This record gives sequence, C-alpha cells and structure tokens, in this order.
Amino acid sequence: MKHASAETLRQLSDLLDQIRQRQELREKKFGIFYLKSKSFLHFHEDPAGIFADISSGDQFRRYPVNTTKQQRDLLSAVELALKAEKKWT
Repeated sequence: MKHASAETLRQLSDLLDQIRQRQELREKKFGIFYLKSKSFLHFHEDPAGIFADISSGDQFRRYPVNTTKQQRDLLSAVELALKAEKKWT
C-alpha cells in the first residue's frame, strides 16, 4: 500500500481541513501530521480505497476514509488518540 498521492489527498480536502483545526497537530508535509516530534497521522491508497493510519503507541491503526461516515469515525479516533496522549503527558 503506497502513501496517498497529492491528487488523492485533494479529494479529502474537507477532512484535512478538519484535522488541521487541531492545534496539537502540525502538518509537516501535505497530508502528514505530527504530534510534537512524532508522526501521528498519514494516508495511504490502494485499489481497495483510501486509508488513514493513526499512531497508537509504537504502531499505527488503519482506518478507511472512503465515505462520510468513515471520515467521521476517523475524526472521532483522532480526538480519542489526542485525549489519550494528553492523559500521559
């Protein structure tokens, strides 16, 4: 599975805009978000669709983001991951 292309990421512009609203996150490259100095969220694409990976400790958890509901689920997962991170810092 390859990282999402710029064209694919442009299709997710509304989702990316919502992620960018999180002040804790920094978009170091288009569609690649960091929390502090650690990679937190990035996107992949393959014939099955578009997916987002969210950091979960030393691993990433994959979420499909092809539908509006899946994108809402991703935003909820981002929120939960950020809350969990705040708990431990």
